Amino acid sequence: MKHFSLDQFIAQYVTARDESLFAADLATHDALLRQQISGKSALVIGGAGTIGSSFIRALLQYGPARLFVVDTNENGLTELTRDLRSRADLTVPDDYKPYPIDFGGTVFAKMLANEGPFDIVANFAAHKHVRSEKDRYSIEAMVDNNVLKAKHLLELLLAYPPQHFFCVSTDKAANPVNVMGASKKLMEEVILAYSNRLKITTARFANVAFSNGSLLFGFIERMMKGQPLSSPSDVKRYFVSPAESGQLCLLACIVGQTGEIVFPNLREEQMRTFSSIAEDFLREYGNYRPRYCSSEQEAREAAAALGPDAQEYPVFFFGSTTSGEKQFEEFYTEGEEIDRERFEQLGVIKNAPRKSAQDLEVMFAKLNALFQDSHIDKAAIVRLITNFIPNFEHIETGRSLDQKM
Repeated sequence: MKHFSLDQFIAQYVTARDESLFAADLATHDALLRQQISGKSALVIGGAGTIGSSFIRALLQYGPARLFVVDTNENGLTELTRDLRSRADLTVPDDYKPYPIDFGGTVFAKMLANEGPFDIVANFAAHKHVRSEKDRYSIEAMVDNNVLKAKHLLELLLAYPPQHFFCVSTDKAANPVNVMGASKKLMEEVILAYSNRLKITTARFANVAFSNGSLLFGFIERMMKGQPLSSPSDVKRYFVSPAESGQLCLLACIVGQTGEIVFPNLREEQMRTFSSIAEDFLREYGNYRPRYCSSEQEAREAAAALGPDAQEYPVFFFGSTTSGEKQFEEFYTEGEEIDRERFEQLGVIKNAPRKSAQDLEVMFAKLNALFQDSHIDKAAIVRLITNFIPNFEHIETGRSLDQKM
């Protein structure tokens, strides 16, 4: 196999950018970023994931004095620490502590009370996959993590207020068609309701190329195991690199104003299909041509028969038929006021509709009551969420991504 650089592949074949999309914005706001970060303390929740760890790498460019990282993924925290300490371009603060704890638990509350307040708090802990939507159990866990724990965190922070608080959202929160996107829209409603008491921002953004657990990341795993590649052929997505994802969130967190939702200025012609990326990946990673298979079984059998001199690699491309799968991406909805002038490559949603604190309490009471009912099903939860989010048009096909290769 020839030498393969994932960063170079992303730049050439996925984002088609030689430099960061946000290079100009980072340069413009460099002085403010240094003023607000240098010598300050930061707490990053969900920091072992792709976006959280990329945020940390972007943050460390500006010299914070303290960095605490919380994540339930103990192995991920270990790799994060190894990576940070192995890089020549970053300096890890002397006061650096990675904690494998749940940000919704009592241990986290004790840590925050004893070690806070922090100047910067960023929350990346989330259920982020559409595939996580399966049944009442998976949806309850998703809503608990993305919404209920987010509210609990905000209540804790009221006692230890940071100068900047950021909570990541998703493009799928705009006109959501799946429960993951709807749960993130609910999260937006929650944090915006607190934006008059804390300085709060969030960001909707594109797919992060080769992020942990993503379909593109799975291409590497499949090739290492000699397994076929599989992807939809009809789904187009915007992409940013992992580094760009961290920079976007850092700009939103530090430079954004309270109550704002930030998104990348990407054009429709920049969207890519997963299948076209798979074809480029096969050529660049292993010097293969794709062998197009008509079924999962044919693809599996072809992969099992691969020899050391094979020049073709089996792929199975298909039309999307799974629940909650949106054919295109959008970052804002009709009626939201958009500012495209303040940043070079970021748009800002300035007047996103927000619920009152009273409306939120009613919403949370109904959610908690529903989850106490042992006889509820997925449809009942979807109906309740639709009452909170009128533009939530759930796509239900009866099939989930877990039923595909």
